[in-house]
Amino acid sequence: MEDLLKKAELLDEQARQVIQDVRLMESWKSVGATLNMVGSFAMGLMMNHRDIDCHVYTNPFSLPDSFLAVSKIAENPRVRSVNYINLLDAEDKCLEWHAVYEAPDGQAWKIDMIHILVDSVFAGHFEKVAERVSKALTPESRLAVLSIKNAMPADQNVMGIEIYQAVIQHGMRDIQSFLDWKARQPEAGIITWMP
Repeated sequence: MEDLLKKAELLDEQARQVIQDVRLMESWKSVGATLNMVGSFAMGLMMNHRDIDCHVYTNPFSLPDSFLAVSKIAENPRVRSVNYINLLDAEDKCLEWHAVYEAPDGQAWKIDMIHILVDSVFAGHFEKVAERVSKALTPESRLAVLSIKNAMPADQNVMGIEIYQAVIQHGMRDIQSFLDWKARQPEAGIITWMP
């Protein structure tokens, strides 16, 4: 189990290096944005997926500023691609930016930057989720989350929030009990659960 904690710590350190290298904070701050980390990186629960998730807010919202901030990130030669999805007219009320960064060791990192309108129903929600999951975790449940994530078959499409819910709310402690629990759950889009 110590190996899982060391792996999570190493991934956390590598993620911080990626954030620094692409100048993630500085690029968004240059257009007056507030940037909040969410997801597994924010909770120290990274395992097999090298994803850095953040939510970005500007008031007033500016589409050109969003492009400008991401263009600064894309100037880094290690950023191999950037994908953009406009969901401003959807329930999400956001722009999704997905960048792929190739680290010096050849590993690909996904940087998801969700630029959310302040009147979106999701504004601030996932920051609260990260805070509440972090507070709810015990050393034992943290290890359970990392263990399940580490054992997850590559062909399984599982969101981290599903694992956190299964472990914290339903007491799942291993990969098989989690997969059995997940098989009984209805298919969901955006999961809004929090402890």
